[in-house]
Amino acid sequence: MSVVQVLLAIELVGTFAFAVSGALLAARKGFDIVGSLLLASLAGLGGGVLRDVILAQGVPNAFAVPMYLIPVAVATLAVFFRLIRQDRLRWTLLAFDAVGLAMFCVMGASIAHAAGLNPVATMLLGVTTAVGGGAMRDVAANEIPQIFTPHGVYAAPAFLGAAATTATLELDVFNGFWAVGISLVVIAIRMVALKRGWRVPLAVWR
Repeated sequence: MSVVQVLLAIELVGTFAFAVSGALLAARKGFDIVGSLLLASLAGLGGGVLRDVILAQGVPNAFAVPMYLIPVAVATLAVFFRLIRQDRLRWTLLAFDAVGLAMFCVMGASIAHAAGLNPVATMLLGVTTAVGGGAMRDVAANEIPQIFTPHGVYAAPAFLGAAATTATLELDVFNGFWAVGISLVVIAIRMVALKRGWRVPLAVWR
């Protein structure tokens, strides 16, 4: 399996995971199926659209390649038909959100590097891709975006994942194994942080 195929698989899995988190949030809020599809679209496609707009490389993939709409539709239907259980809705949502976060920080940094951005810009765009969709989802649902809450360290794992991806790309050792490995580490850090209640420092020292 080539690196390009691995990255495509990562982006599709990340899109699905984020879309599920959006549909689950819609279910928690009591939205209808249209609202669920909207939140799933914002979560699953928002980060990639934001990345593509910043890179100014033409029509964003979400609009140019219909394939990216399939994970969103599948995620919405999976929640609608309760194929993805909602017994522990908040933790299910956070788990899928963590998967999307991990996949998109790797994918975003990879695409930024391929576009010729410097290492710092590559890392930052990886983080932007990772947190952008979730932020759009939360704002649309009138929730405080995860990136702004001190609980569970949200942006920090994305920074770590984007930095690791950028480093391996700069060293020319990046491959499918690195992509999957970095993603798994980001997921693990995010979930452990949630489980143990890790926090990041507030804006003002107390």
